[in-house]
Formats: sequence, C-alpha cells, structure tokens
Amino acid sequence: MNRAAVLVLLPLRLLCLALLLVLSWGCTSKSERQVVIYTSQDREYAEPIFQEFTRRSGIKISALYDSEAAKTVGLANRLLAEKSNPQCDIFWNNEELRTWQLATKGVLETNWASVGYRSRQIVLNTNWHPVTAMTFTTESFMKSWSAGKVALAYPLFGTTATHFLALRQYWGAEKWEKWCRALRSNKALLLDGNSAVVNLVGRGEVWFGLTDSDDVAAGKRERLPVDAVRLADVPEMLIPNTIALVINRRHKLEAQQAFDFLRQPETANRLVEANALQSADSAETVQDRLRVNYPELLRDLEPATKKLEEIFLR
Repeated sequence: MNRAAVLVLLPLRLLCLALLLVLSWGCTSKSERQVVIYTSQDREYAEPIFQEFTRRSGIKISALYDSEAAKTVGLANRLLAEKSNPQCDIFWNNEELRTWQLATKGVLETNWASVGYRSRQIVLNTNWHPVTAMTFTTESFMKSWSAGKVALAYPLFGTTATHFLALRQYWGAEKWEKWCRALRSNKALLLDGNSAVVNLVGRGEVWFGLTDSDDVAAGKRERLPVDAVRLADVPEMLIPNTIALVINRRHKLEAQQAFDFLRQPETANRLVEANALQSADSAETVQDRLRVNYPELLRDLEPATKKLEEIFLR
C-alpha cells in the first residue's frame, strides 16, 4: 500500500475506533445502572425487595448493611464521613432519630418517606410469665425481684438508644437519669442487639427484656416460648422505617426510581407479611403513641449520649 493510501485510511480507522469506543461506553453504562443503598433494615427482609426492584427496573442495587451491635449508628457515622464525597444514594433506616440527625447535618434530603412502623415491647418468657398474668412498667426493671433477670440492648445504639432518649424527653432529665442508674444497679444484662434479648429470654436465662416487635415475631417463628406486652406506664414507642435520598448522590435518576419504589405501600405490606413491620400504616395515625420532638431531642443529643456512656459503658 502506498503512502497516500495509508494517509486516507488512517482517519477512517480513527473514526471507526472512536465509534467503537462510544458504542462500548453506551453498553457499559446501561449494563452498570445501579443504586447504592445503606440500610439498617435486616438483610433477610430487604434483599427480596431489592431483587424485585432490579427485576422490574433492570437497575442493580448495591447494599451495605449494618451490624446488630452498632445498629444504625455505624452507617450514620459513615454517611457523615462521606458527606463531601458521597458513596451512597439512599439511606433506608429502620428507625427515625439518625435520619433526622443526618438531614439536619445536610447529608440527607429532608423530604424522606416514612414506611409503616414497629414498636418497642416487653418480651416475656411464657414459661415464667403468662402474658395476661402481670403488668409490666418501667418500674419493673428496678425491682429487687427482677435483679439480674432482665435484659436490653446497649442503649447507645439503634432503637434502644432512640427509646431511651425519647423517655428522657418525656420524663425530664432528672427522673430519666435516676431510672437509668437504677437499671444498672439492678444488674440488667446489656446485650449486643434486640434479637439477643429475645433469645436470652426464650432460653429462660432472664425473665423479661426490652426489645422490638419484629424481634419478638422472629422469636415466635423460631418456636421460642416468648410473647410481648406493652409498657403500662408510658405511651407506646413507635419506630417508623425511613427512606431518604442522599444529597449530591451519584446515581440521581436510578436513586429516584428506587426511592419511589421503596416508599410504595407494597413495600410496607411486604414487610408486614414478613413480620419486619408491625403495621403498614403511618405512625402518625396512632393517637396514644409516645410523641417525640426530634429537633429538640437532637439539641440535647450530645449531653444525653455522654450520660448514657457514663452509666452504661462496660
């Protein structure tokens, strides 16, 4: 081939190469459509919902789950650390406090969705206590007959932390601190999660404990001798799931599709069927719930958390 022919063919080859690169990029982009979700929802409940979304939309979900011991707090800290360079698109939180906190700090959009609710409950070993035989109150955790025979998750994490902080707001700091110290003095067992509380009660190693409704349901499913009652002396603490978009997220269109899918009533209904939620209704419809002023709670979060650390840390 002569020099002139080479000079003519060279631009054509470059054009073809550029065209191939463009086509290749387009195919790769389409095949890699994804959403990154950080979630404190239990994997066994969240994964089937993610799979259904992928089946319908073709968008892959890359999920990061939390640990039982550091429920929600670990993911919230990670989102805060990534604020200037977000790696996550959606935060699906199984409680409300950290969602408020992250929205206040400019990590999450403020128009998050609440999806159904769980509740805080007293779990009983039915071999020791028939459900209808006794009334349990916050004072029950302080009585001499219950010393060393009650359990709860560490009140620095997850729903237990939120519940304790809500009780502080309801009672006032003085009564709340007295109750926390009485719990410690009465040798309440502090465990690494709400499911551990149910398991310990089910094995008869403690008589009752403070936990979440979905963990009681899981214990019943495993045929543990457990059931639940409400605390009789304080309003019921309800725990909505929240789904929020991360500000400056990378996958904007895909994240919006996933957000719209997850907040549909279908998602809440599936979670109720799996006993991951107690109800698909909005917690706002329940009149006798413990009403929490979250902006006020966040203003008091640092001193309240320091007091919890002082009392409960090993």
